[in-house]
Amino acid sequence: MDEFYIGVMSGTSLDGIDIAFCEIKPHSFELLYSAVYPFDKELKVDILSAINAPITLKTIGELDTRLGKMYADAIESFIYEKKIDKNKIRAIGLHGQTLWHEPNSKYPFSMQLGNPSVVTAQTGVRVVSDFRQKDIALGGQGAPFAPAFHNYLFSKLEGNIAVLNIGGMANLTILGDELIGYDTGCGNVLIDYWASQNNNTAYDEDGKWAKSGTVNAELLKLMLKEPYFSKEAPKSTGRELFNGNWLKKQLELFSLKRGGNSHIKNRDVQATLLELSVKSIANEVKKTSTDLLIVCGGGVKNSYLMERLKDELSGIEVVSSDECGVSSEFMEAMAFAWLAYERVHKRCVKLSSVTGASKDSILGAIYE
Repeated sequence: MDEFYIGVMSGTSLDGIDIAFCEIKPHSFELLYSAVYPFDKELKVDILSAINAPITLKTIGELDTRLGKMYADAIESFIYEKKIDKNKIRAIGLHGQTLWHEPNSKYPFSMQLGNPSVVTAQTGVRVVSDFRQKDIALGGQGAPFAPAFHNYLFSKLEGNIAVLNIGGMANLTILGDELIGYDTGCGNVLIDYWASQNNNTAYDEDGKWAKSGTVNAELLKLMLKEPYFSKEAPKSTGRELFNGNWLKKQLELFSLKRGGNSHIKNRDVQATLLELSVKSIANEVKKTSTDLLIVCGGGVKNSYLMERLKDELSGIEVVSSDECGVSSEFMEAMAFAWLAYERVHKRCVKLSSVTGASKDSILGAIYE
């Protein structure tokens, strides 16, 4: 029986709301329609403020509702524009916006906002959300979740396959007898941050600004000493670590090492940040026996980033998932449509080998 699901994702970069309408059968998956809707600019500023500064419970509650309303508006626009019959939609898979991810604290948690009750009340469609909580309750990282979907899509390909998703953070999936996956560290988040702070642009288009600069080897070496990069998997991270304050501290340490004489051009910092993403990813891929690296996520659009990644991984075939017939731009939205499908059918998602949870489990809560 054919079933139709919508997947909704807004990632660490806060650059848009990805929506995918998918037809899912027991042994096939097809992306039928997709679109990107703008992320509310005022809401983006407020979310970043909430991440980087103390806030009240009132603010958190209001952000939750505001995000739910933003998602619901985008979903309704999508359904109208694509002329989709609501009655055919089995469920909406809604990841929500991660505000804070802390799986290694004394009381581990991961907080995603975007009230699913608001979404189902406004759209009239069942919503599956709260995907990460059960995995964390079972001792897992609650992230990344993409490896389970990567395994579903690409496990039948021959050879030593790895899948790399470059969003705000970058996560790597190693396909094999045992599924392995983890966040390698920063993907686009610092590159985008520096561009927004110094170039008044949301991102560095095609990496042109980074390409105009020169990598500062000393600064790069300093940043690569971040303990997260040498931490063993399972591991996951987010803006709670890699953010403007982290970068500020790195630049201050760089200045101290130079006796206070740390003049470095903004474009050289940008070049170094792009190289940080490339090196931290490539260092992990090189630990594996990968023959083919399939890349998806917003980073695919950064042609210079992809060029540097291919240079760094010479000997390994690096392709975008588009070349394998799967949308690189909507991979994560598709993943949450699939996760909603798995939840509706009460199936365990095989993720414990990725997250470190004590066992695989049914993930997500259903809001009727």
